[in-house]
Amino acid sequence: MTSDAADQRSVSLEKIGEHRFRATNARGGTVVIGHGDDPDFTPVELLLAALAGCSALDVDFITGKRSPMETFEALAAATKIRDEQGNRLVDISVTFDITFPEGEAGDAARKVLPDAIKKSETRLCTVGRTVSVGTPVTYGEGALS
Repeated sequence: MTSDAADQRSVSLEKIGEHRFRATNARGGTVVIGHGDDPDFTPVELLLAALAGCSALDVDFITGKRSPMETFEALAAATKIRDEQGNRLVDISVTFDITFPEGEAGDAARKVLPDAIKKSETRLCTVGRTVSVGTPVTYGEGALS
C-alpha cells in the first residue's frame, strides 16, 4: 500500500442553518447537506450519488474512447436498516441504462460496456471499493474548537 500527501482527500463542513451544512472541497466546490425535510441531499443520498458517480466516470472514460453516449442514466439504490450493528445500508446496487449511436463506434462502445462496469465494480471505483472492502472510520475532536 502506498500513499503520500498528494493522495490525501478532504472535505470541510460548515453549519449554515438548523440541521443544514455546507461541504466544501479543496477546489472550492460546495454541496449543501440536510436531513431530508428539504431539497438538500442527505448524507445517505450523497453516498449513493458518490457510488453512481464514481462508476459513471469510469464507464464514461472507458466507453468514451470508442463513442460518445446518446443517453445515460445510473441508479444507485439501497435499503436502510437498523439492527444489532446499528444503522446501515444493505442491498446496495448501481445499475446503468446507457445507449450509444448506431454504427461501428457505437458497436465498439457497446462491446466494452459490460467489462467497463465490471472493472469499475472490482477495481477502479474508489468509493465502491471502499464500501465493498470496508475501511474503519475514526471520529474525534480536532483543534478546531
